[in-house]
Amino acid sequence: MAVIKNVTKEKLKAGEIAMGLGVRLARGVEIAKVAKVCGFDWLFIDMEHSPLSLETVADITVAGLDAGCTPIVRASSHLHHHASRPLDAGAQGIVVPHIEDADEAHQVVNQCLYPPIGHRSLAGGAAILEYGAVPMAEAARVINDNLLVTVMLESPTAIANADAIAAVDGVDVLLIGTNDLCAEMGIPGQYEHDDVVAAYDTMISACRNNGKHPGMGGIYSGLMERYIKMGARFVLGGSDLSFLMTAAKQRSEFLNGIDL
Repeated sequence: MAVIKNVTKEKLKAGEIAMGLGVRLARGVEIAKVAKVCGFDWLFIDMEHSPLSLETVADITVAGLDAGCTPIVRASSHLHHHASRPLDAGAQGIVVPHIEDADEAHQVVNQCLYPPIGHRSLAGGAAILEYGAVPMAEAARVINDNLLVTVMLESPTAIANADAIAAVDGVDVLLIGTNDLCAEMGIPGQYEHDDVVAAYDTMISACRNNGKHPGMGGIYSGLMERYIKMGARFVLGGSDLSFLMTAAKQRSEFLNGIDL
């Protein structure tokens, strides 16, 4: 049976850093190969904060599978089809934002994983299985094994419930959305604030206690090193838009600075 392994899940199990590239601007399949060539392990295909259509997401996920760069989609809400449809289209992982407690984490697992772990509806012709005809029981087991289920903690309530959330069977990663967390704490943009450090410490400890992987999003400065050394391993490295803007500004400043 042909199966496309989840390289990001394998790196995390090995204790390595798995680096993600956010996809907000790109509409073409080329972004998957670009991300892989640039050293990224996974695509963070964002359906919460971008106008990407499901059809475009489907194209990029299949390209990610072919490139060996794990396609992971951030759902736009907690609705079941916002997770199940990208998964049926080829995504190897789902990130669900704004999870507050263990009950909501259980709901995510139910939507993303097949029985006996969850209650996702069975569908044939999976891209992750190279569209092969595989008995349903075997397909469900293999796909479950190769999916990465990530929940985002973005409020003080979520941080307080981190251990209970991490204890939910089927959840792989707890990912702090640092921008929203700072905003909810009343300290927008203060990524070095003691309360943010404490939140990361709480989340990372919860992951260690429950055999899960700690994630970091929203921090793209040298401060990343601090939280990685604390234990963050599922790391969003930046987005296509931010990288394009940074490089374009650097080039224009250089050209405009030439003394004619």
